[in-house]
Amino acid sequence: MAQNIEEFRNSIPVGDLGIIPLQSCSELGNMVNEYIVDWRKERESVLHQDDRVKDSYIVNTKCSRFGSGEAKGTILDSIRGKDLYLLVDVTNYSIEYSLCGHMNKMSPDDHYSDLKRIITAAAGRPRRINVIMPFLYESRQHKRTARESLDCAVALQELHALGVENIITFDAHDARIQNATPLHGFETVQPSYQFIKALLHNEEGLHLDNDHFAIISPDEGSMMIISPDEGAMGRAVYYSNVLGLDMGMFYKRRDYSRVVNGRNPIVAHEFLGSSVEGKDVFIVDDMISSGESMLDVAKELKKRKAKRVFVAATFGLFTNGLKQFDEYYEQGLISKVLTTNVIYQTPDLLSRPYYINVDLSKYIALMIDKLNYDHSISELLDPNAKIQNALTYYRKYHK
Repeated sequence: MAQNIEEFRNSIPVGDLGIIPLQSCSELGNMVNEYIVDWRKERESVLHQDDRVKDSYIVNTKCSRFGSGEAKGTILDSIRGKDLYLLVDVTNYSIEYSLCGHMNKMSPDDHYSDLKRIITAAAGRPRRINVIMPFLYESRQHKRTARESLDCAVALQELHALGVENIITFDAHDARIQNATPLHGFETVQPSYQFIKALLHNEEGLHLDNDHFAIISPDEGSMMIISPDEGAMGRAVYYSNVLGLDMGMFYKRRDYSRVVNGRNPIVAHEFLGSSVEGKDVFIVDDMISSGESMLDVAKELKKRKAKRVFVAATFGLFTNGLKQFDEYYEQGLISKVLTTNVIYQTPDLLSRPYYINVDLSKYIALMIDKLNYDHSISELLDPNAKIQNALTYYRKYHK
Protein backbone atom coordinates (compact mmCIF):
# COMPACT_ATOMS: atom_id res chain seq x y z
CA MET A 1 0.00 0.00 0.00
CA ALA A 2 3.03 2.35 0.23
CA GLN A 3 2.73 3.62 -3.33
CA ASN A 4 -1.04 3.84 -3.02
CA ILE A 5 -0.78 5.88 0.21
CA GLU A 6 1.74 8.30 -1.33
CA GLU A 7 -0.49 8.81 -4.35
CA PHE A 8 -3.26 10.10 -2.13
CA ARG A 9 -1.13 12.37 0.07
CA ASN A 10 -3.05 15.62 0.70
CA SER A 11 -5.43 14.82 -2.18
CA ILE A 12 -8.79 16.55 -2.20
CA PRO A 13 -11.73 14.49 -3.51
CA VAL A 14 -14.18 15.77 -6.10
CA GLY A 15 -16.82 15.49 -3.40
CA ASP A 16 -17.67 13.46 -0.33
CA LEU A 17 -17.88 9.86 -1.60
CA GLY A 18 -21.30 8.22 -1.78
CA ILE A 19 -21.92 4.69 -3.08
CA ILE A 20 -25.46 3.71 -4.03
CA PRO A 21 -25.81 0.03 -4.84
CA LEU A 22 -29.32 -0.55 -6.11
CA GLN A 23 -31.11 -3.66 -4.88
CA SER A 24 -29.92 -5.55 -7.96
CA CYS A 25 -26.30 -4.91 -6.98
CA SER A 26 -26.43 -4.84 -3.17
CA GLU A 27 -23.97 -7.69 -2.50
CA LEU A 28 -21.36 -6.36 -4.92
CA GLY A 29 -21.83 -2.83 -3.56
CA ASN A 30 -21.17 -3.97 0.00
CA MET A 31 -17.96 -5.71 -1.06
CA VAL A 32 -16.78 -2.58 -2.90
CA ASN A 33 -17.59 -0.42 0.12
CA GLU A 34 -15.58 -2.66 2.47
CA TYR A 35 -12.47 -2.37 0.30
CA ILE A 36 -12.67 1.42 0.16
CA VAL A 37 -13.27 1.75 3.91
CA ASP A 38 -10.21 -0.40 4.67
CA TRP A 39 -7.96 1.49 2.23
CA ARG A 40 -8.94 4.92 3.49
CA LYS A 41 -8.43 3.95 7.11
CA GLU A 42 -4.92 2.74 6.24
CA ARG A 43 -3.99 6.05 4.62
CA GLU A 44 -5.93 8.33 6.95
CA SER A 45 -2.71 9.98 8.14
CA VAL A 46 -1.89 11.41 4.68
CA LEU A 47 -5.38 12.53 3.65
CA HIS A 48 -6.30 16.18 3.39
CA GLN A 49 -7.76 17.65 6.57
CA ASP A 50 -11.14 18.16 4.89
CA ASP A 51 -11.33 14.51 3.80
CA ARG A 52 -13.17 12.48 6.43
CA VAL A 53 -12.77 8.72 6.76
CA LYS A 54 -16.05 6.90 7.39
CA ASP A 55 -17.13 3.46 8.51
CA SER A 56 -19.33 3.21 5.40
CA TYR A 57 -19.77 5.20 2.21
CA ILE A 58 -23.07 3.61 1.24
CA VAL A 59 -26.03 5.96 0.79
CA ASN A 60 -29.31 4.26 1.72
CA THR A 61 -32.05 4.31 -0.90
CA LYS A 62 -35.16 2.34 -1.73
CA CYS A 63 -37.56 1.87 -4.62
CA SER A 64 -41.09 1.35 -3.33
CA ARG A 65 -43.77 -0.36 -5.41
CA PHE A 66 -47.47 0.30 -5.57
CA GLY A 67 -49.92 -2.53 -6.11
CA SER A 68 -50.25 -1.52 -9.76
CA GLY A 69 -46.54 -2.13 -10.32
CA GLU A 70 -45.66 1.57 -10.44
CA ALA A 71 -42.74 2.68 -8.31
CA LYS A 72 -40.92 5.62 -6.79
CA GLY A 73 -37.31 6.06 -5.79
CA THR A 74 -36.35 7.53 -2.41
CA ILE A 75 -32.94 8.62 -1.11
CA LEU A 76 -32.84 8.19 2.67
CA ASP A 77 -29.52 9.95 3.48
CA SER A 78 -28.11 13.36 2.68
CA ILE A 79 -26.35 13.56 -0.70
CA ARG A 80 -25.70 17.29 -0.95
CA GLY A 81 -22.26 17.88 -2.45
CA LYS A 82 -21.47 14.17 -2.75
CA ASP A 83 -19.65 12.39 -5.54
CA LEU A 84 -22.17 9.60 -6.16
CA TYR A 85 -21.49 6.19 -7.71
CA LEU A 86 -24.61 4.19 -8.56
CA LEU A 87 -24.20 0.45 -9.16
CA VAL A 88 -26.90 -1.45 -11.03
CA ASP A 89 -27.19 -4.96 -12.48
CA VAL A 90 -29.87 -4.86 -15.16
CA THR A 91 -29.73 -8.65 -15.63
CA ASN A 92 -30.69 -9.58 -12.04
CA TYR A 93 -33.89 -11.57 -12.51
CA SER A 94 -33.96 -12.90 -8.94
CA ILE A 95 -35.79 -9.83 -7.59
CA GLU A 96 -39.59 -9.94 -7.58
CA TYR A 97 -42.38 -7.44 -6.94
CA SER A 98 -46.15 -7.66 -6.67
CA LEU A 99 -48.12 -6.64 -9.74
CA CYS A 100 -51.88 -6.67 -9.20
CA GLY A 101 -51.56 -9.61 -6.83
CA HIS A 102 -49.12 -11.56 -9.01
CA MET A 103 -45.38 -11.88 -8.39
CA ASN A 104 -43.42 -10.44 -11.28
CA LYS A 105 -39.66 -10.82 -11.83
CA MET A 106 -37.77 -7.63 -12.55
CA SER A 107 -36.60 -7.24 -16.13
CA PRO A 108 -33.75 -5.08 -17.47
CA ASP A 109 -36.34 -2.39 -18.20
CA ASP A 110 -37.44 -2.42 -14.54
CA HIS A 111 -33.86 -2.11 -13.26
CA TYR A 112 -33.10 0.71 -15.69
CA SER A 113 -36.23 2.54 -14.59
CA ASP A 114 -35.21 2.18 -10.93
CA LEU A 115 -31.82 3.66 -11.80
CA LYS A 116 -33.49 6.70 -13.33
CA ARG A 117 -35.78 7.02 -10.31
CA ILE A 118 -32.83 7.30 -7.93
CA ILE A 119 -31.06 9.76 -10.24
CA THR A 120 -34.14 11.99 -10.44
CA ALA A 121 -34.66 11.71 -6.67
CA ALA A 122 -31.19 13.26 -6.28
CA ALA A 123 -32.66 16.36 -7.94
CA GLY A 124 -29.35 18.04 -8.73
CA ARG A 125 -28.04 17.99 -5.15
CA PRO A 126 -24.86 15.86 -5.63
CA ARG A 127 -21.58 17.32 -6.84
CA ARG A 128 -21.32 14.59 -9.49
CA ILE A 129 -23.27 11.49 -10.53
CA ASN A 130 -21.49 8.42 -11.95
CA VAL A 131 -23.16 5.18 -13.03
CA ILE A 132 -21.43 1.79 -12.90
CA MET A 133 -23.50 -0.55 -15.05
CA PRO A 134 -21.39 -3.69 -15.65
CA PHE A 135 -23.80 -5.16 -18.22
CA LEU A 136 -24.68 -2.19 -20.39
CA TYR A 137 -28.44 -1.86 -20.76
CA GLU A 138 -29.68 -3.07 -24.18
CA SER A 139 -26.11 -3.16 -25.51
CA ARG A 140 -26.69 -6.29 -27.58
CA GLN A 141 -28.72 -4.10 -29.95
CA HIS A 142 -25.92 -1.73 -30.88
CA LYS A 143 -26.52 -1.11 -34.60
CA ARG A 144 -29.33 -1.07 -37.12
CA THR A 145 -29.69 -3.78 -39.72
CA ALA A 146 -33.36 -3.01 -40.42
CA ARG A 147 -36.01 -0.59 -39.11
CA GLU A 148 -35.01 -1.27 -35.51
CA SER A 149 -34.78 0.65 -32.26
CA LEU A 150 -31.43 1.66 -30.78
CA ASP A 151 -32.32 1.44 -27.12
CA CYS A 152 -28.76 1.47 -25.77
CA ALA A 153 -27.82 4.68 -27.57
CA VAL A 154 -31.05 6.33 -26.41
CA ALA A 155 -30.42 5.17 -22.82
CA LEU A 156 -26.91 6.68 -22.79
CA GLN A 157 -28.25 9.98 -24.05
CA GLU A 158 -31.07 9.86 -21.52
CA LEU A 159 -28.73 9.22 -18.58
CA HIS A 160 -26.48 12.11 -19.53
CA ALA A 161 -29.54 14.35 -19.96
CA LEU A 162 -30.46 13.43 -16.36
CA GLY A 163 -27.08 14.68 -15.13
CA VAL A 164 -24.86 11.58 -15.22
CA GLU A 165 -21.28 12.63 -15.98
CA ASN A 166 -19.55 9.24 -16.26
CA ILE A 167 -20.75 5.77 -17.22
CA ILE A 168 -18.52 2.78 -16.51
CA THR A 169 -19.37 -0.58 -18.01
CA PHE A 170 -17.57 -3.87 -18.51
CA ASP A 171 -16.81 -5.49 -21.84
CA ALA A 172 -19.40 -3.61 -23.90
CA HIS A 173 -20.75 -5.73 -26.73
CA ASP A 174 -19.58 -3.01 -29.11
CA ALA A 175 -17.57 -0.15 -27.58
CA ARG A 176 -18.54 2.11 -30.49
CA ILE A 177 -21.86 2.65 -28.75
CA GLN A 178 -20.11 5.45 -26.86
CA ASN A 179 -20.34 7.50 -30.04
CA ALA A 180 -23.96 8.16 -29.01
CA THR A 181 -22.58 10.53 -26.35
CA PRO A 182 -19.13 11.57 -27.57
CA LEU A 183 -18.73 14.54 -25.20
CA HIS A 184 -19.42 12.64 -21.98
CA GLY A 185 -17.45 10.17 -19.89
CA PHE A 186 -17.72 6.52 -20.94
CA GLU A 187 -15.37 3.66 -20.05
CA THR A 188 -15.70 0.03 -21.10
CA VAL A 189 -13.41 -2.05 -18.90
CA GLN A 190 -11.86 -5.37 -19.89
CA PRO A 191 -11.28 -7.74 -16.93
CA SER A 192 -8.42 -9.53 -18.71
CA TYR A 193 -6.06 -9.59 -15.74
CA GLN A 194 -8.74 -10.95 -13.42
CA PHE A 195 -9.53 -13.81 -15.81
CA ILE A 196 -5.89 -14.77 -16.21
CA LYS A 197 -5.28 -14.52 -12.47
CA ALA A 198 -8.34 -16.66 -11.67
CA LEU A 199 -7.30 -19.34 -14.15
CA LEU A 200 -3.73 -19.45 -12.87
CA HIS A 201 -4.89 -19.68 -9.25
CA ASN A 202 -7.43 -22.43 -9.87
CA GLU A 203 -5.82 -24.70 -12.44
CA GLU A 204 -2.62 -26.71 -12.26
CA GLY A 205 -0.36 -27.83 -15.05
CA LEU A 206 -0.77 -24.92 -17.45
CA HIS A 207 2.14 -24.52 -19.87
CA LEU A 208 2.01 -20.94 -21.07
CA ASP A 209 3.83 -21.23 -24.36
CA ASN A 210 2.91 -21.83 -27.97
CA ASP A 211 3.65 -25.54 -27.79
CA HIS A 212 1.07 -26.24 -25.09
CA PHE A 213 -1.50 -23.46 -24.86
CA ALA A 214 -3.63 -21.54 -27.37
CA ILE A 215 -6.21 -18.77 -27.16
CA ILE A 216 -9.35 -19.51 -29.19
CA SER A 217 -12.04 -17.00 -30.10
CA PRO A 218 -15.56 -18.39 -30.69
CA ASP A 219 -16.48 -15.61 -33.12
CA GLU A 220 -14.95 -14.37 -36.30
CA GLY A 221 -12.90 -11.25 -36.66
CA SER A 222 -13.69 -7.93 -38.27
CA MET A 223 -12.62 -9.14 -41.74
CA MET A 224 -14.96 -12.10 -41.83
CA ILE A 225 -18.17 -11.22 -43.49
CA ILE A 226 -20.35 -14.11 -42.35
CA SER A 227 -19.97 -13.41 -38.64
CA PRO A 228 -21.65 -10.45 -36.95
CA ASP A 229 -19.47 -10.42 -33.85
CA GLU A 230 -16.08 -8.76 -34.20
CA GLY A 231 -15.68 -8.17 -30.44
CA ALA A 232 -14.45 -11.64 -29.53
CA MET A 233 -11.71 -11.53 -32.14
CA GLY A 234 -10.19 -8.32 -30.75
CA ARG A 235 -10.41 -9.72 -27.24
CA ALA A 236 -8.65 -12.93 -28.28
CA VAL A 237 -5.90 -10.97 -30.08
CA TYR A 238 -5.23 -9.05 -26.86
CA TYR A 239 -4.98 -12.22 -24.78
CA SER A 240 -2.76 -13.79 -27.40
CA ASN A 241 -0.40 -10.81 -27.44
CA VAL A 242 -0.03 -10.33 -23.68
CA LEU A 243 0.38 -14.05 -23.07
CA GLY A 244 2.64 -14.60 -26.08
CA LEU A 245 0.51 -17.47 -27.35
CA ASP A 246 -0.78 -18.69 -30.70
CA MET A 247 -4.35 -17.88 -31.65
CA GLY A 248 -7.06 -19.65 -33.65
CA MET A 249 -10.47 -18.53 -34.72
CA PHE A 250 -13.92 -19.95 -35.34
CA TYR A 251 -16.54 -18.30 -37.44
CA LYS A 252 -20.21 -19.13 -37.55
CA ARG A 253 -21.75 -20.34 -40.80
CA ARG A 254 -25.45 -19.50 -40.56
CA ASP A 255 -28.59 -20.45 -42.44
CA TYR A 256 -29.93 -17.07 -43.53
CA SER A 257 -33.03 -18.62 -45.09
CA ARG A 258 -34.54 -19.33 -41.65
CA VAL A 259 -35.09 -17.46 -38.38
CA VAL A 260 -35.27 -19.44 -35.14
CA ASN A 261 -35.82 -17.65 -31.79
CA GLY A 262 -35.15 -14.31 -33.44
CA ARG A 263 -31.90 -15.23 -35.16
CA ASN A 264 -30.51 -17.20 -38.07
CA PRO A 265 -29.51 -20.67 -36.86
CA ILE A 266 -25.84 -21.69 -36.91
CA VAL A 267 -25.09 -24.40 -39.47
CA ALA A 268 -21.47 -25.00 -38.50
CA HIS A 269 -18.49 -23.52 -36.71
CA GLU A 270 -15.54 -23.27 -39.07
CA PHE A 271 -12.03 -23.18 -37.62
CA LEU A 272 -9.11 -21.13 -38.85
CA GLY A 273 -5.72 -21.66 -37.25
CA SER A 274 -2.97 -24.14 -36.51
CA SER A 275 -3.49 -27.53 -34.90
CA VAL A 276 -4.81 -27.61 -31.31
CA GLU A 277 -3.98 -31.27 -30.80
CA GLY A 278 -2.66 -31.88 -27.31
CA LYS A 279 -3.02 -28.22 -26.31
CA ASP A 280 -5.07 -26.52 -23.62
CA VAL A 281 -7.37 -23.93 -25.14
CA PHE A 282 -9.03 -20.86 -23.65
CA ILE A 283 -12.28 -19.81 -25.27
CA VAL A 284 -12.96 -16.15 -24.48
CA ASP A 285 -16.05 -14.08 -25.22
CA ASP A 286 -18.03 -11.22 -23.73
CA MET A 287 -21.05 -13.23 -22.61
CA ILE A 288 -22.56 -16.67 -22.28
CA SER A 289 -26.23 -16.34 -23.12
CA SER A 290 -27.71 -19.74 -23.90
CA GLY A 291 -24.16 -21.13 -24.15
CA GLU A 292 -24.88 -22.84 -27.46
CA SER A 293 -22.05 -21.12 -29.32
CA MET A 294 -19.46 -21.73 -26.61
CA LEU A 295 -20.39 -25.39 -26.22
CA ASP A 296 -20.40 -26.01 -29.97
CA VAL A 297 -16.91 -24.54 -30.18
CA ALA A 298 -15.78 -26.69 -27.24
CA LYS A 299 -17.07 -29.81 -29.00
CA GLU A 300 -15.30 -28.85 -32.23
CA LEU A 301 -12.04 -28.32 -30.35
CA LYS A 302 -12.35 -31.71 -28.71
CA LYS A 303 -12.91 -33.28 -32.13
CA ARG A 304 -9.60 -31.71 -33.09
CA LYS A 305 -8.01 -33.44 -30.05
CA ALA A 306 -7.59 -30.41 -27.80
CA LYS A 307 -6.49 -31.35 -24.29
CA ARG A 308 -8.43 -29.15 -21.84
CA VAL A 309 -11.05 -26.58 -22.78
CA PHE A 310 -11.50 -23.50 -20.59
CA VAL A 311 -14.53 -21.33 -21.26
CA ALA A 312 -14.46 -17.69 -20.12
CA ALA A 313 -16.98 -14.88 -20.46
CA THR A 314 -17.43 -11.62 -18.58
CA PHE A 315 -21.18 -12.18 -18.22
CA GLY A 316 -22.64 -15.59 -17.45
CA LEU A 317 -26.33 -15.25 -18.26
CA PHE A 318 -27.02 -18.98 -18.75
CA THR A 319 -30.48 -18.27 -20.14
CA ASN A 320 -31.10 -21.95 -20.89
CA GLY A 321 -29.89 -23.17 -17.51
CA LEU A 322 -26.87 -25.29 -16.65
CA LYS A 323 -28.01 -28.75 -17.76
CA GLN A 324 -26.05 -28.77 -21.00
CA PHE A 325 -22.93 -27.41 -19.28
CA ASP A 326 -23.21 -30.22 -16.72
CA GLU A 327 -23.43 -32.79 -19.51
CA TYR A 328 -20.41 -31.35 -21.35
CA TYR A 329 -18.39 -31.35 -18.14
CA GLU A 330 -19.30 -34.97 -17.38
CA GLN A 331 -18.33 -35.94 -20.92
CA GLY A 332 -14.98 -34.16 -20.58
CA LEU A 333 -15.76 -31.62 -23.30
CA ILE A 334 -15.15 -28.66 -20.98
CA SER A 335 -12.87 -28.42 -17.96
CA LYS A 336 -13.70 -25.04 -16.41
CA VAL A 337 -16.15 -22.19 -16.91
CA LEU A 338 -15.15 -18.70 -15.76
CA THR A 339 -17.53 -15.74 -15.42
CA THR A 340 -17.50 -12.64 -13.22
CA ASN A 341 -19.59 -11.61 -10.24
CA VAL A 342 -20.66 -8.26 -11.66
CA ILE A 343 -24.03 -9.77 -12.60
CA TYR A 344 -26.35 -12.09 -10.70
CA GLN A 345 -25.03 -15.60 -10.07
CA THR A 346 -27.42 -18.35 -9.03
CA PRO A 347 -26.53 -20.59 -6.06
CA ASP A 348 -26.63 -23.54 -8.49
CA LEU A 349 -23.95 -21.95 -10.65
CA LEU A 350 -21.69 -21.20 -7.69
CA SER A 351 -21.96 -24.83 -6.53
CA ARG A 352 -20.82 -26.37 -9.82
CA PRO A 353 -17.42 -28.13 -9.62
CA TYR A 354 -16.35 -26.72 -12.97
CA TYR A 355 -17.23 -23.11 -12.19
CA ILE A 356 -14.66 -20.43 -11.29
CA ASN A 357 -16.05 -17.18 -9.90
CA VAL A 358 -13.99 -14.19 -11.07
CA ASP A 359 -14.40 -11.51 -8.41
CA LEU A 360 -14.25 -7.92 -9.72
CA SER A 361 -15.28 -6.11 -6.53
CA LYS A 362 -11.71 -5.01 -5.73
CA TYR A 363 -11.24 -3.78 -9.30
CA ILE A 364 -14.40 -1.68 -9.11
CA ALA A 365 -13.37 -0.34 -5.69
CA LEU A 366 -10.00 0.75 -7.11
CA MET A 367 -11.69 2.66 -9.91
CA ILE A 368 -14.14 4.39 -7.58
CA ASP A 369 -11.36 5.25 -5.12
CA LYS A 370 -9.22 6.86 -7.83
CA LEU A 371 -12.04 8.63 -9.66
CA ASN A 372 -13.34 10.14 -6.45
CA TYR A 373 -9.98 11.97 -6.17
CA ASP A 374 -9.96 12.73 -9.90
CA HIS A 375 -6.88 10.54 -10.40
CA SER A 376 -6.09 8.75 -13.65
CA ILE A 377 -7.32 5.19 -14.08
CA SER A 378 -5.24 4.50 -17.18
CA GLU A 379 -3.10 2.00 -15.29
CA LEU A 380 -6.22 0.08 -14.26
CA LEU A 381 -7.53 0.03 -17.82
CA ASP A 382 -4.23 -1.34 -19.18
CA PRO A 383 -3.28 -4.30 -16.95
CA ASN A 384 -0.40 -5.60 -19.09
CA ALA A 385 2.21 -5.07 -16.36
CA LYS A 386 0.11 -6.96 -13.80
CA ILE A 387 -0.49 -9.78 -16.26
CA GLN A 388 3.24 -10.14 -16.91
CA ASN A 389 3.95 -10.21 -13.16
CA ALA A 390 1.31 -12.91 -12.68
CA LEU A 391 2.80 -14.98 -15.50
CA THR A 392 6.33 -14.61 -14.10
CA TYR A 393 5.16 -15.75 -10.68
CA TYR A 394 3.24 -18.71 -12.12
CA ARG A 395 6.13 -19.88 -14.27
CA LYS A 396 8.52 -19.61 -11.31
CA TYR A 397 6.44 -21.69 -8.91
CA HIS A 398 4.60 -24.01 -11.32
CA LYS A 399 7.31 -25.56 -13.45
